[in-house]
Amino acid sequence: MNTLDTIKQRRATKAFHPEHRLTEDELRSLLSAGALAPSSFNMQNRHFVAVTDGDTKSKLRAAAWGQEHLEQASVVIVLTGSLKAYQNTDRYLRNAPEPVRAMFEPMVEDFYGGKHSVQRDEACRSVGLAAMNLMLAAEGMGLSSCPMIGFDPEQVSEILGLDADHPPLMIVVVGRSAKAPWPRLGLLDLEEVVSLDRFGNHAMTGAVEA
Repeated sequence: MNTLDTIKQRRATKAFHPEHRLTEDELRSLLSAGALAPSSFNMQNRHFVAVTDGDTKSKLRAAAWGQEHLEQASVVIVLTGSLKAYQNTDRYLRNAPEPVRAMFEPMVEDFYGGKHSVQRDEACRSVGLAAMNLMLAAEGMGLSSCPMIGFDPEQVSEILGLDADHPPLMIVVVGRSAKAPWPRLGLLDLEEVVSLDRFGNHAMTGAVEA
């Protein structure tokens, strides 16, 4: 399956076979795909908590208002931001040539230092890119997935022992689908979501809003 077909085929799945388990190699391949997602300055400002333990999945289900696919899925991947990742340049620039390190280090501090909203925004971007990688990788492996934001972040943090610098921003559940997904609710036409060169200049029709 090529990339475009994978994107077209991927759907959010709400029902999984609870007896299905991922092998260690499958789980590693899945998480490796998530880790390959791009991030600003190569910060990799996210951390994945992969949950396969049944008791922990049950607790996460309770923290997500009883949504059963959290308990049914083979793995529940909680994607957390890493708000202070920018501070540890030795970690994420360790393989960078020295001229690149010398250029990046002051830029990173100037861009993120003391700017809490920017730090969180960047973590959200990084987590979003990683989540999409996870879901497309799952689809390519013959698995199904569902992205989730419907959970209590404080409860999830307590269950998983997260610290304040690693807020849970998204959950992706992965497993073997037990039921066909709902029909698509409807995609907006490209004319509604695309502009060419300037906002309101609809690329597909050439019409310009007054």
